[in-house]
Amino acid sequence: MSLQALVLPLLVVVFFLWVWDAPRNDNRYRTAIAVVSLLAGVLYLGWRAVATVFIPVPGTLIQHTWVVLVWCIEVFGFFEIMTFMLIMSRSNSRSAQADALALQPVENPPSVDIFIPTYNEPLDVLEKTIIGAMHVDYPNKTVWVLDDGRRDWLRQFCEQHGARYLIRPDNAHAKAGNINHGLLHATGEFICIFDADFVPFRQFISRTIGFFRDPTIGIVQTPQHFYNKDPIQINLEIPDDFPDEQRLFFDEMAASRDAWDASFCCGSCSIMRRQALDAIGGIPTDSITEDLLTTLVMLRKNYRTIYLNERLSIGLAAESIEGFFVQRERWGRGAVQTLFLPSGPLGQGLTFIQRLLFFPSSWLIQYPVRLMLVVIPIVYLLGGLMPLYYTSFDELVKFQGTVFLAYFLTMRWLVRGKYLPILSVAAGVFSSFRMMPSLLASLIKPFGKPFQVTPKGSDSKGGKSVDIFTFVSIQLALAATVIGLLINVIPEWSRVPFDNFYPIAVFWGILNIVILFIASLICFEGPRFRTEERFAIHEPVEVRVGSDYRIGRLLESSVSGCRIRLDDSDYVVLYDDVAVKVPDIGWIELDVMRANRGALGASFRFSEGQRDQMISKLFSGRYNNAVAEVTSARAIIKRLWHRAFS
Repeated sequence: MSLQALVLPLLVVVFFLWVWDAPRNDNRYRTAIAVVSLLAGVLYLGWRAVATVFIPVPGTLIQHTWVVLVWCIEVFGFFEIMTFMLIMSRSNSRSAQADALALQPVENPPSVDIFIPTYNEPLDVLEKTIIGAMHVDYPNKTVWVLDDGRRDWLRQFCEQHGARYLIRPDNAHAKAGNINHGLLHATGEFICIFDADFVPFRQFISRTIGFFRDPTIGIVQTPQHFYNKDPIQINLEIPDDFPDEQRLFFDEMAASRDAWDASFCCGSCSIMRRQALDAIGGIPTDSITEDLLTTLVMLRKNYRTIYLNERLSIGLAAESIEGFFVQRERWGRGAVQTLFLPSGPLGQGLTFIQRLLFFPSSWLIQYPVRLMLVVIPIVYLLGGLMPLYYTSFDELVKFQGTVFLAYFLTMRWLVRGKYLPILSVAAGVFSSFRMMPSLLASLIKPFGKPFQVTPKGSDSKGGKSVDIFTFVSIQLALAATVIGLLINVIPEWSRVPFDNFYPIAVFWGILNIVILFIASLICFEGPRFRTEERFAIHEPVEVRVGSDYRIGRLLESSVSGCRIRLDDSDYVVLYDDVAVKVPDIGWIELDVMRANRGALGASFRFSEGQRDQMISKLFSGRYNNAVAEVTSARAIIKRLWHRAFS
C-alpha cells in the first residue's frame, strides 16, 4: 500500500483531532463535520461510478446487473446518511428558554386537560399514569381517562382518584378517534396527551406551557424516557451497559430536527394548543401514526411543533420482542401511509426542507441497505459475483477507507456514547429481517392493517420465548457466510480467485458472522426477574425490627418491594414485625423475603393510600435507572460472551 493512498484518510483523522474537543452544541463545528462527511461520500460515490461501475469491461449480464444494483443500494444509503448528517449539523436546546418563560408571572393560568387514552392496558400500568397525572403540579388541570376498553374496574379507579372517566359508543379510528371523542367533552385551552404507560412528572405543564405565548406554536413535544429495559438490553444481558434503542433519536436527533423547525409530535408526552386542534378538525384519522400526521396538518395551518429536550415523563419501553415489532411495524407502516395522503410530505403547502425531513426515507432505506451488507459477501463467496469492478487495494483504502473513517468519527463526535458500531449494526440487522417485509407490504397495500396496541405490563408476559422467523433467517445468512468462507479455502471447491479482493471479502464475511451472531442472541427473550421495575434510591431510612430501631439506607425500591442495608452490618434481621420509615410516606410494614446480616429484601404491606404515595414518590422524576451512554466496550464484550456461552 502506497503513502498516497493514506493521504485522504490521514486528512480526515487530522481534521477530527482538531475538532474533537469542540463543544457539541456549537452549530459551526457540527456543520463543518457534516460537510467533511458529505465531501467524503461524494468523492467515494463518484469514484465508484467512474472507476468501478460504469466502465466498459467484459462480463456476463448477471455480473453487470449485480454491480449496478450494489451501487444503487449504496446511493440510497448515501442519501439516507446525508439526510442524517443534514439533520445533525444543527442542534437546539430550549431549556434556557423554558427557564425564562417560567419566570414570567401568569395571573390566570390557562386551563389544561390531560388525556390518557387507553384500550387494554392492565391496572399495574394504568395506575402509575393516572396517579402521576393527578399529581402534576398545576392548578387548572383536569385528568381524563379515555377508555376504549369500557372497563368497570377502571371507572371505579378513576372515581376513587378524582379523574374523569369517558367512554364512547365505538372504537372507530383507534387512538385518534378516542382523543377526538375526548375533545367533544373537554374544554381546556391546552391538551396534554400521555399514552397509558407514560407517567408525567409534576413539573410537566409548568415547563411546557410557557412556549405557547408564541401564537405560532401548536405542539410542544418532550422526549420519551423509560424506566424499564428494552428487549435488546435484556436479551443481550447488557441492561446496565448500553442505552435503550431510542436514546439516539430522543436525545440527539429530535433536538437537531428542532433546529431545522422539523420537529414532530410523537403521540405521548406532548401538549397541544386546543385552538390549533380545532383549526385542523381534530386529530387526523387517515394514518395509524396520527401523531406525525397531526404535525404535518398543523404546519399547513401555520402552527409549528417544537421540541423541549428535558426528561419530564417516564414510561415503559416494549417489554418483549413481539411488542418491539408491533411498535416498530406500526411506526413504519404509518410513515409509509403518509406518502399516499394529500396531507403527507408530498402534498402541497410544505417547504423543500420540510418535505425532505418528513419523507420516510429512513424507514424505506435502512433495512435494504443493512441486508445488502449481509448479502454481498455471500453472493461473492458462493456465486463468484464481484460487488464492483475491482481496481486496486490502494484505491479502496483511499476512497472507501476515507468515507468509512469519516462516518465512524462523525458518529462518535456527534452522539458519543449513544452509539457502539458493531452492537448498533447487529441490532439493526436483527430488526431488518422482520421490518423489510412489513415495509414492502406497506408500499403495496399501505392501509391494509389496523392499528395495534403494543402489549405492556402484565399483558406483555407469557409471549414467545424466541422469535423463530428472525432467528431462522439469521441462521440461514450465517450458514451461507460460513459455507462461503470454508469452500473457498479448498482449491478444488473454490468459487473465487485468490486475488487482491479475496482478503477483503474474507474480512467482510468474518465481520458479518460476528454481527449475525450477536443479532441471533437478540432473538431469545432474556429473563425479567421482577414484575415491577426498581429505582436506585440511596436514601437514609429508619427500620423497626420488633421493638428495636435501626438506621440504614433504602438502596432501591419498586412499587411492590425494596432492598435495605443497615448501618450495623452484623445486625440480624428477623422475618416478622418489620417496618421501614420511607421519606415522604412514613412507616410501611414489610414482609421480609430474605435477610442477611445488615441487609434485607422485602415486599411492602401498604396501609390505605400508601401505594399511591409510593407511586407518586418513585415516578416524580427524582429517580432514574436508565443508561445514558455506553459504559464500557470491554464490559459489553464480557457480557455478550457470557450470554452466548454460559
